[in-house]
Amino acid sequence: MFPAHRLRRLRYTQGMRRLIRETRVTVDDLVYPIFVEEGLEHRRQVGSMTGIERIPLSEVNHDVGTIHDMGIPAVMLFGIPSVKDEVGSSAYDDDGIMQKSIAEAKNAASDMVIMADVCMCQYTSTGHCGIYRNGTVDNDATLPHLADIAVSYAKSGVDAVSPSAMMDGQVAVIRAGLDKEGFENVVIMPHSTKHSSIFYTPFRDAASCTPQSGNRDSYQVPYTNGREAMAEVQADVQEGADIIMIKPALAYLDLVAEVRRRFDIPVAAYNVSGEYALVQAAHQKGWLDQTQVALEILASIKRAGADIIITYFAKDIAEHLAGSR
Repeated sequence: MFPAHRLRRLRYTQGMRRLIRETRVTVDDLVYPIFVEEGLEHRRQVGSMTGIERIPLSEVNHDVGTIHDMGIPAVMLFGIPSVKDEVGSSAYDDDGIMQKSIAEAKNAASDMVIMADVCMCQYTSTGHCGIYRNGTVDNDATLPHLADIAVSYAKSGVDAVSPSAMMDGQVAVIRAGLDKEGFENVVIMPHSTKHSSIFYTPFRDAASCTPQSGNRDSYQVPYTNGREAMAEVQADVQEGADIIMIKPALAYLDLVAEVRRRFDIPVAAYNVSGEYALVQAAHQKGWLDQTQVALEILASIKRAGADIIITYFAKDIAEHLAGSR
């Protein structure tokens, strides 16, 4: 006897499919990354990331204003300095490229959430995420610098700092530094499970932060270790993180779902440069439509449990969603 309950019945028309849709990606979910290079006079295409550019400081106001007008609620800024040294001093220079970029972004859209990466890899001559000594990063020597960076960004008007150095104790030290200086309302969104991943390769092209020697395996999470990733998240939550981030996203959806199940805290996922570059390469070959693939990827990230998605597809998706209304 044929079953009375037909699952296809609710898929029969587009209107019904829309009505019962379980997962909706909206523009409110999105954060767009921006790379700002000190001393740059004209926009420079990132070779491994079609459509993504390094921009000069003079273009920050325009770009942030445009992104704001598209309805995207937040941007994440990454700075590329003209001078690097062993201690990444330009990262916490109150007159540095990131500090100026934050001020410009806030001036362009005061009601937008301005996020900024807190790390040292773009600013150190070694290309590592902290003070590099004896073949590894010195965790405890790096922590005060990360706090100084966060406080400097807060002075410039940042809404959220996003520490990505993967130093033990970084959230606690940054929270203490911000609170001491009267910035108790600045949000901390750490890259809680920043995995040691090949998917970051195009980003290192974009941000000029490839290590000059060695690698980051001693401080980033092995991609094989889900339990270790959960321990990192728990540590950040206990230290005072306001939002936690899984990074990368697409190959780590199991961890996004597990974090959503375990922790009652907003969850972000970073749809990273390599994930973007793979789609772009296939699109350029004519094998896939980038917008449709991006929509499916972002829906899977949100379905897994992410509240916030940092993605280079944000502008493309915002345009698509606006056109489909």
